[in-house]
Amino acid sequence: MQSKFINDPQLSWQELTVHSPNFLLNTDSTIEQKPFLFEAHFAGSMDMYSHAEDVAKYLNAHEDWFCRCAHPMKVEQIGNNGYTLTIGNFSSFGYEVEPKIALVLNPPVDRVYTIHTIPVPNYQPPGYAVNYQAAMELTEVATASLLSRVSKQLQAQLPSVITQVIWHLDLMVMVQFPKFIYKIPASVIQSTGDRLLQQIVKQISPRLTYKVQQDFHERFDLPLPSKQGRKLEIIKPVTN
Repeated sequence: MQSKFINDPQLSWQELTVHSPNFLLNTDSTIEQKPFLFEAHFAGSMDMYSHAEDVAKYLNAHEDWFCRCAHPMKVEQIGNNGYTLTIGNFSSFGYEVEPKIALVLNPPVDRVYTIHTIPVPNYQPPGYAVNYQAAMELTEVATASLLSRVSKQLQAQLPSVITQVIWHLDLMVMVQFPKFIYKIPASVIQSTGDRLLQQIVKQISPRLTYKVQQDFHERFDLPLPSKQGRKLEIIKPVTN
């Protein structure tokens, strides 16, 4: 059976929003109710106590670990390198949504992995569009250089070099709210939406990182890195 990989080119932001058939649009010509754009930008890293080659082999076989590590999110595989995720229920100002996105995990290029959104198959998002762009790079570092978070006793159990997975994420969500939401000041909607998006990432990302680390190290019978071996921070987007 022929391998089915998803190689769709990235959709532009305009295509993601305008071409969503069920995207809620304002039909009142006397009131302009533009959709809101919310953003979250993060950088992070996680330690993997093995050579980059071993980590790459593990990450490349994502069909074996992705669904398991993403739990309790609902995950469905698309082809050989895509996944649909139902994130969970979120609400603010009486408006509730259960976001669903589809991600493609691209094959690595020079130990750099990229992930991006594609349209969810057979699904019309009710008034929102998501643009998820992430990249992870595998970098080998000397185990001895991590003295602050790896004890000498633990270093003796590890190879001379270990791998750091360094990543960054740019996440944008455009939402066309029901009319009653627009009675709230725009500045309040904007700040609340940006903050909620950051909270969602801060809730999901550390949990996923921990599960991936745990799954990898248990599989290779390696000690699990401490909490110091996982980092997550909010960053400001680069503007021209």
